[in-house]
This record gives sequence, structure tokens and C-alpha cells, in this order.
Amino acid sequence: MTDQPLLAATARILRPLVRILLRNGVASDAITELVRRVYVDVAFEEFTLEGKRQTQSRVSVLTGLNRKEVARLRTQRESVLPPAEDRRNRAAAVLGAWLRDPDFQDEAGEPRPLPLQGPGSFAELCQRHSGDMKPRSIADELVASGALVEEDGHLRMTARGYIPSEDPVELLRILGTDTSELIETIDHNLCSPPEQLRYQSKVKYDSVPEEHVRDFLHYSGVRAQALLEELDRWLAERSREERTADGERTVSLGLGIHQILGDSPQTSAAQQGTADTSERAS
Repeated sequence: MTDQPLLAATARILRPLVRILLRNGVASDAITELVRRVYVDVAFEEFTLEGKRQTQSRVSVLTGLNRKEVARLRTQRESVLPPAEDRRNRAAAVLGAWLRDPDFQDEAGEPRPLPLQGPGSFAELCQRHSGDMKPRSIADELVASGALVEEDGHLRMTARGYIPSEDPVELLRILGTDTSELIETIDHNLCSPPEQLRYQSKVKYDSVPEEHVRDFLHYSGVRAQALLEELDRWLAERSREERTADGERTVSLGLGIHQILGDSPQTSAAQQGTADTSERAS
């Protein structure tokens, strides 16, 4: 694999990321330090020679950093990964369970409004599907995200998916988790034989009239949500909260879907041409 295509792909990944960093006042020096630290961590943890202990000298060769810098980054090492996304995961688990558990649905199989406490309540739903997290905390999280409303002492589902839109910290955690999972899949496909490839695809057209945006976002959202709910039921039937007595190995397994909306290449080129003309005229 040549460096140029890989660097070009990295530049495309970095553009939206740098936009977020600049918007939040993160200077390039902080990212440079972070990249160096991650380089060293990955080299130590994942690029060892079989049967040999990883050394600072080998990490220096792999990363292009001198041994003194490698040692500094290791001794000052801090976790760059956020804490486990317990709140997000549990809130999403409760919402998904409400959609599939018949004990909390009406005769039509739809999630029915639930009181916060008591038999057949939201608290019982949480206890059954999210462990010991306080039901009030989960309810507040889902209400804030727009997934639930509280009316007449009952909680009613208003959205079949959970996106913590009111919490920028949670959204940034999603940025880290979901983007890394996509890149992990692409990395796997780059290194694996055809029979071991993971599904990775999309549909995208570059010249759709803007008048169709709202219809597409609604139509694709409904279809995608239906698929995710079906897969949620499939995975829930096979998921185990704890390992079995014989130590059976478990894995993370799932599918991610996102909508795409941006300028077409023709629009971008026209805007670039206008900007260039203005610059020359000045």
C-alpha cells in the first residue's frame, strides 16, 4: 500500500474532525500531542513481535519518534479514551426493550405509556433491562433527548431512537465511538481475505434536486429504524449480560446507519470558482 492514497484518505477524515476541533477552540498543539501519544500506545499494544517483549527502541522505529520522546509519552501516559458510555448505552437499551418487550406494549404491539413506578412501570422496565441505574435518571435523559414526554404521570415514547441531542459531551462520545467502529471495519476489510469481509456499503447520488431532501430524510429514517428494531430484537434474543460458567467468549456485534447530506460536486465546484474569482478581483 502506497502512502499517498492513505494520506489522502486521512486528510478527508480529518477535515470534518478539524472543523469540530476549531469550533470548540482546540489548538493544533493539543492534537499533535494526542496523535503522538496514540501512536506510541498502539505501537506498544498492537505491533509487538511474536514471542518478544515490545521495546522503546522498536516503538521509536515504528513511530518515527526518538526514544526520549517515546519514554516521555509512556511515563506521562493518560487514558485518551472517554469513560464507558454507560448512560448512553443504558438509555438506548431501555428504549429498545420498550419496543420489543410485550409486557410494556399495548394490544397493537406498540409501546404503551408507563407510570414511573409500580407494576408494569418504567421503573420495572429499567430494572429488567438496564441494571441498577436509577429510573428517574434514565427517564430524564430520554425526555431531554426528545425520545419521551411526561404527561399525566406517565411516560410516553415520542421517538423510536435515542440521540442525546441536548448533551454535547454525549454527542462527542458518539463521534469517538461510532467513527472508530466504522474505521475498525474498514481496517478489517483492508487486511482480510474475501470470505471474511464485513458488510460495509452505502447508497449516495450527487445530483438530487434539493426539493427531495425532506422526503428522503423521512423515508430513509423510517426504513432504517425498522431495520434497526428488527436487528435489535435478533441481538437481544442472543445477548448475554454475563459470561457463562464455562467462560464462553462474548463480542460486540451490531450495525450502524447514518444519513448523508452535503453539497454536490457541481455545487462545490461552482462555489469554489466564485470564491477564486472574488479573490483575484480583489
